[in-house]
Amino acid sequence: MKDTILVTGGTGFIGSHLINTLIDEGYKVHIIGRTDKQIKDTKHFKWDIKHKKIDPKCIKGVSTIIHLAGAGIADKRWTKTRKQEITASRTEPINLIYELLKQEKHQVKRVIAASAAGYYSDRGDEILDESAFPNNDFLGKCCSLWENAVDAGKAIGLQTVKLRTGIVLDKNKGALAKMAVPFKFGMGSVLGNGKQWMSWIHIKDLVNMYLFFIKNELLEGVYNASAPYPVTNKYFSKVLAKQLCKPLWLPSIPPYILKLALGEMSIILLSSTRMNAEKIMEIGFNFEFPHLDTALRDIYK
Repeated sequence: MKDTILVTGGTGFIGSHLINTLIDEGYKVHIIGRTDKQIKDTKHFKWDIKHKKIDPKCIKGVSTIIHLAGAGIADKRWTKTRKQEITASRTEPINLIYELLKQEKHQVKRVIAASAAGYYSDRGDEILDESAFPNNDFLGKCCSLWENAVDAGKAIGLQTVKLRTGIVLDKNKGALAKMAVPFKFGMGSVLGNGKQWMSWIHIKDLVNMYLFFIKNELLEGVYNASAPYPVTNKYFSKVLAKQLCKPLWLPSIPPYILKLALGEMSIILLSSTRMNAEKIMEIGFNFEFPHLDTALRDIYK
């Protein structure tokens, strides 16, 4: 039996894919969450973030924590309250775990945590490596607080890894599943002027990236978790339409329409984020799907 991994957000989109792979790889998996929802071949533990309660048995035997917990960024309109919920749902869970580690004997060595392309947010054609500063909008501030909360683990002797994740491509869940709906009916269109860069990653590559860091215990720091070839929204739309054998004939959707429909949240669709993946490739990670056309072909095969 390999190491024991504690996963927060384990019942979510990325977590469910990752946990299945961890089990297949022979790892023992603990899941911490709000409900008693069970996943086969895992141990489930409960926490109550609001009242700062957590089952201390969740860290028994655990060497690595994978922090994926967080409210869906696009699930609800961004009111002031909702934005506070989005940030708190990413920072408070890891704070609670660190408080537990301070109080209990444990063998946790490292935390591997999700972050997001929203750290950079809307940056035009700028090529963004990990040294770039965060944007000064909601997404940039949220991701900065998220990453800072994770890095607080350094003060108690933990190594930390943060993966600034692009748009995760999967057939049934996540952004692509929602984006593809109008395209499947021949009603897809370019968003805005279509020039905004989309940094994306196939779900298989993202899961493999987490495994890569679990297996390479000496690695730490922040990495862009996105394919090495980002594309513009216009190009993405053309490739998606072609893959689904549908025409792309409708005029582009003007930004003001998206802003009227979604409010401030429209920045998710209109932001231009062109992430550079050189750092993670230089340490030996190989992308199975570096190009969008082969990624979508695999997803819809």
